[in-house]
Amino acid sequence: MNVDVLSTRLGVDIEPQLLELALTHRSYAYEHGNIPNNERLEFLGDSVLGFVVTAHIHDLLTDLPEGELTKVKNAVVSATALSQVATKIGLGEFLRLGKGEDQTGGREKPNLLADAFEAILGAAYVSKGLEAAEGLVRKFVFPLLEDTDSLRANSDPKTTLGEFAQAASKPAPEYLTTHEGPDHDRTFFATVSIDGKALGSGQGRSKKLAETQAAIDALAKLPKPKKSK
Repeated sequence: MNVDVLSTRLGVDIEPQLLELALTHRSYAYEHGNIPNNERLEFLGDSVLGFVVTAHIHDLLTDLPEGELTKVKNAVVSATALSQVATKIGLGEFLRLGKGEDQTGGREKPNLLADAFEAILGAAYVSKGLEAAEGLVRKFVFPLLEDTDSLRANSDPKTTLGEFAQAASKPAPEYLTTHEGPDHDRTFFATVSIDGKALGSGQGRSKKLAETQAAIDALAKLPKPKKSK
């Protein structure tokens, strides 16, 4: 793996060993004797991301109340948004994945990409400090804030889908969730239906994430509800 290419794309000279660790998924670590994986760096990067984004939108969106700021923040740091950022960087090609994860499209899975990006933020913080990690957030994440209305609309897909059903005089969405894999590497699959009709599906490392992805999939296929006059 040529981490120099990725470092160039990022614009931050992260210590190579830390950058490799940030790209190491638990499936790869498990297949190679339970070596360290990127989850600790992901935990750190998640906190750095939350702080930097919160401070920025507090100063940027001065007319929004706390509740709306929370929606914007949640949308910006969501797996959906961060996976889009990771895809633009081309992060998938650098991930260290186990054979099974790789063969099942792991390099394109939103949750894996989002987790890896957060881990890279953590690696940048450890290697170069807060300023370097903040620079990555400003470069790659802040552009998402150019359309805050869209961000707020998609900050809670399950609620938005429920509102669509209500506006269409339909029953509340129903989610059917299953899971596969051992406890240490479980994947959840969800299908959402309204009035008995399946509208969307999704998957993730948790039941919540799988249902969220299913709601996003459903919303992408539906027209927006008509507004009351």
